[in-house]
Amino acid sequence: MTDSKIAAKPWSGRFQQTTDAFVEAFTASVGFDRRLYRQDITGSIAHARMLQRQGILSEDECDAIVDGLGRIQARIEAGSFQWSVALEDVHMNIEAALTDLIGDAGKRLHTGRSRNDQVATDIRLWLRDEIDAISTTIAQLRETLLDLAEREADSILPGFTHLQVAQPITFGHHMMAWVEMLERDAERLADCRKRVNVMPLGAAALAGTSYPLDRAYTAEQLGFDRPASNSLDAVSDRDFAIEFCAVASILMMHLSRFSEELILWSSAQFGFIELSDAFCTGSSIMPQKKNPDVPELVRGKTGRIFGHLMALLTLMKGQPLAYNKDNQEDKEPLFDTADNLRGSLQVFAGMMQHLSCNRERMRAAALQGFSTATDLADYLVCRGIPFRDAHEIVGKAVAFGLREQRDLAELTLAELRRFAPAIGPDVFDVLTLEGSVAARDHLGGTAPNQVRAAVARRRKTARQTP
Repeated sequence: MTDSKIAAKPWSGRFQQTTDAFVEAFTASVGFDRRLYRQDITGSIAHARMLQRQGILSEDECDAIVDGLGRIQARIEAGSFQWSVALEDVHMNIEAALTDLIGDAGKRLHTGRSRNDQVATDIRLWLRDEIDAISTTIAQLRETLLDLAEREADSILPGFTHLQVAQPITFGHHMMAWVEMLERDAERLADCRKRVNVMPLGAAALAGTSYPLDRAYTAEQLGFDRPASNSLDAVSDRDFAIEFCAVASILMMHLSRFSEELILWSSAQFGFIELSDAFCTGSSIMPQKKNPDVPELVRGKTGRIFGHLMALLTLMKGQPLAYNKDNQEDKEPLFDTADNLRGSLQVFAGMMQHLSCNRERMRAAALQGFSTATDLADYLVCRGIPFRDAHEIVGKAVAFGLREQRDLAELTLAELRRFAPAIGPDVFDVLTLEGSVAARDHLGGTAPNQVRAAVARRRKTARQTP
């Protein structure tokens, strides 16, 4: 004789003992997978309509199911739905509530499907929505950076390699480098979405079903590109989740690099930029402090998301086909990755929108470190001196400047000609910061007009993207 608790389980028929209370809590996923309720209900409605179309459900049964699921969704969104750990997951909670609401018709909903293909479908529906939302947020951040690049197209700061002053560039050009990274991220997300948008529903537990399902119809109703081609793979595949976490990791790596620069630039030692008070915090003991907590936290969250990618790879690496309970562990890393990625992008877009540049401080920094040395070498090459010789000449001029504590542009013409008699009065045109950046007037260069042209191209591309 079975007790009522066993009878309440959807799989209780062959069991003679109740589930241990700790095991019940330990194996339940409803605490975190309840966020899939909307996708679960959407998938169930499409499945019910397909069953009715195929003559497996009557029209009255289908109508009752669709109406009941709508009422359950309203209860969930109103906060009045009672979730039960005993019912394990979002699927069984909704199905049990549906049966209580409409009777035996609710029990017929699960015909021709399993929780294995059901959850795989729910996750793909959810992730598809997340990718679309994240893509929109990337576009918003990109637009903010384009505005900033256009506004600061003439603002000069030192470009760095090895964190040493290298050559003068424009702040707008630097922002466009960030835009390029985000463009690649957006492309990777779009490509990932193609593999997410494949429907597992109809694969059932692992082998398909004997019912005459129309999987193409269900896929069309749910906006999938196609049904999954192999039932074993359909229920056990989590490549799409791993791929998303890989794309997210690259994107967060980019945001972390952006963050590192913002943290440096906003420090007293650099003073290139000012972050809005709304995106900073103070110290509990030092009243003068203004800490760049937002970029620091984004930089920290990057490691968290890297960890989720490794967790999913490790989760899947030892699993035989088909579905295994291990896969219950796929959701929390995936959910957390999407939440923190979207949050990081949103806060970055707001922060960059309110960022201000200290143009004088940036320009003063660009005047240090002999940033126009390469321009002098190029000048000498244009006067017939081989580049390697020109490199040697300029190196000696820099050494002289270091001893004299003067930049190349501060040396006299006579002093410069001691190193190369070919140097003429026009050399000071290339030794100025403005002359240096203006000389890089080619596609991809830092010249202000090239920056503005790059902004215009990106905006045109964005308008043409469907």
